[in-house]
Amino acid sequence: MLTFSFGTERSYLPWHFILTRWSSIYTKLCCYSETVQHGKQCDFLSKHLNLSSNVKHALHCILFITLLLVFEVFAGGLCFWSCDTNYADPFERYGYIPAIFLYLLRFLTFLALPQCICNCFGLLFFNAFPEKVQLKGSPLLAPFISIRVVTRGDYPDLVKNNVNRNMNTCLDVGLENFLFEIVTDKALNLPRHPRIREIVVPTTYRTKSGALFKARALQYCLEDDVNVLSDSDWIVHLDEETVLTENSLKGILNFVLDGKYQFGQGMITYANENVVNWMTTLADSFRVADDMGKLRFQFQIFHRPLFSWKGSYVVTQAGAERKVSFDHGLDGSVAEDCYFSMVAYKEGYTFNFIEGEMWGKKSFHFFGIFLQKNGFKEFS
Repeated sequence: MLTFSFGTERSYLPWHFILTRWSSIYTKLCCYSETVQHGKQCDFLSKHLNLSSNVKHALHCILFITLLLVFEVFAGGLCFWSCDTNYADPFERYGYIPAIFLYLLRFLTFLALPQCICNCFGLLFFNAFPEKVQLKGSPLLAPFISIRVVTRGDYPDLVKNNVNRNMNTCLDVGLENFLFEIVTDKALNLPRHPRIREIVVPTTYRTKSGALFKARALQYCLEDDVNVLSDSDWIVHLDEETVLTENSLKGILNFVLDGKYQFGQGMITYANENVVNWMTTLADSFRVADDMGKLRFQFQIFHRPLFSWKGSYVVTQAGAERKVSFDHGLDGSVAEDCYFSMVAYKEGYTFNFIEGEMWGKKSFHFFGIFLQKNGFKEFS
């Protein structure tokens, strides 16, 4: 067990504390490599050693387990030699109330244990170096797909460039039945195009429950006089900075052609193109390891959002999204994506993980990360 010194005596922490700390440390260590491997920096292993996907994943698992064992030994979690178990009774040393309080603090580490276990299982049991996604059906047979981008409208050039780029990617894959819906608080004056629909949320619009921020904008798209989709159509939710890839589109097509699950989500990677600030990119790319770990595990094994899901690279069946809705008052407005998933879970809908990664661009400075996390709190 892990030991901490208090004067001349030691207090022991249980193994699950070490596992939770280790999971956090390891995912931070590996998120850089998991991010970079998908980008143009992609990697020494692929270019020079010519290793297969399965071999690279096996090496990844060996590294994971080796570092875990080394960490456990040096932290005292595994004791192969003599262990000092001569420590004072905390009830005698501190008294009953302080000792109970300290034990409660120790038990709090159990709260993170399920997430850490699923994160570890996701990184170990599923290939961390997947091959390119192969289409399982013709794009011509795919149902209609709306690619919905929600923005405040502060960066019109970014939105225009990404819409143009994403549309070209769709055409390159052979997708025919699709439409881009740009939902904005401020008019962007996008060029007229049969595949682009700009939706400006009126300042006077109010939902029935008083939903705010991004939830309000998303709910506006579901109103009868705004929605143009049928219940069998599909919606791909993106942030304004998210870029489609051919791999992600193929994964989405496989998901919607299968039609078994009403909601799906995939992985977003960073550092794929020009990186202005490595520190901010790495700070946010922790989510890559999260996507490859617990998110992938929970969706592929349980098909439920047991822990969380994010608001971009979300694929929903239009009819199911309208039934769940984003109109859940103030409680469902702060983290509308997580609240939406909880309501969908409660109503019995199922989820799955979508193969193929999208690309994301992150802020140039730490203040930008803070603003991004508070994203739509200015969405009136």
